[in-house]
Amino acid sequence: MLSLLGLFLAALVAATLLPAQSEAVLVALLLAGHEPVVLVAVATAGNVLGSLVNWWLGRQVLRFQHQRWFPLSPVRLGQAQAAYRRHGRWSLLLSWAPVIGDPITLAAGVMREPLRTFLPLVLVAKAARYAVVAAVTLGVM
Repeated sequence: MLSLLGLFLAALVAATLLPAQSEAVLVALLLAGHEPVVLVAVATAGNVLGSLVNWWLGRQVLRFQHQRWFPLSPVRLGQAQAAYRRHGRWSLLLSWAPVIGDPITLAAGVMREPLRTFLPLVLVAKAARYAVVAAVTLGVM
């Protein structure tokens, strides 16, 4: 049970803007003989929840854009918004990708992507990534 909680927390943190490697935890648990379907489901749930945190933060962040400590210049913020407008909600299918995935989920919040479209796209992307990692680890692919 603690191993599943550890996987969930690693996946949650990995989906935020904080650095973490949930795939390593997943692989270790798979190699230890845990049930693959359960592991993929737990990792997916944690990672989607982390992406929801990013989405929520994105929805809140613009109220602070005029503060000196705000991390993005108006130009960078405009570029991020333009990129999301250009690629749209379908870019959320790349939310699984290292480096760009987490900022995409944050941008979706900034751009007020509705939860009813955000959630299914992110769920598919995150579940597919963990399923592929599990399949490769177990030699299925």
